[in-house]
Amino acid sequence: MVDGNRLRALREQRGWTQRQAARRLGVTQAYLSMLESGRRQAPPRLLNTMARLFDFPATALPLPPTAGGMADAELAEALGGLGYSGFRHLAPGSESPPRNPAELLAAALCVPTLDARLVEALPWLALEYSDLDWTWVVREAKLRDRQNRLGYVVVLARKLAEKSNRPDVVQRLVEVEELLEPSRLAREDSFAGNALSEAERRWLRQSRPAEARHWNLLTDLTVEQIQHAS
Repeated sequence: MVDGNRLRALREQRGWTQRQAARRLGVTQAYLSMLESGRRQAPPRLLNTMARLFDFPATALPLPPTAGGMADAELAEALGGLGYSGFRHLAPGSESPPRNPAELLAAALCVPTLDARLVEALPWLALEYSDLDWTWVVREAKLRDRQNRLGYVVVLARKLAEKSNRPDVVQRLVEVEELLEPSRLAREDSFAGNALSEAERRWLRQSRPAEARHWNLLTDLTVEQIQHAS
């Protein structure tokens, strides 16, 4: 749902009365009043209409109390809906509610064995939505011992920001790295979970980038391999 106070503030910023906004949303004034007071939750179709009408960013969408599990297909669709070109053809229709990027990032980090195409999308997500609620994401990662995965995703996003000369984003991501550093785990992790063979693990220990070694992550993913970052 969308926070009622925020909805009211967005309406008032546009100088609309409840009646005027309700007409634009295709609902009654009484229904909009219940949304603004928190007595009703907007269904998916209305949530999409509200997002377009009030032009609020995906990072402003409310977050669940905790990150839930999401299947690969659901993650791919949601990422396409946020504009990731690698999955744009899978973008959901108006029946599906928009998702907060922070929710998607936390959910993807929790998948035991994550599809390689989804792994590649995560640095883009952290780059393009660098103003997401990092405190919430870091908390969720720590609860599930996924901070090493998150740390390397942030490193890759920061390198992408450096390549595209976005110093404000670089600084924001550096701060996230610093926030994660004290909780870095000595235990080895991988986006592939238990799917890696022992031979693959040995090879990755020798061949992974220095930053992946720092985050005790078994991966050979580098910025140069990320195809849909722009």
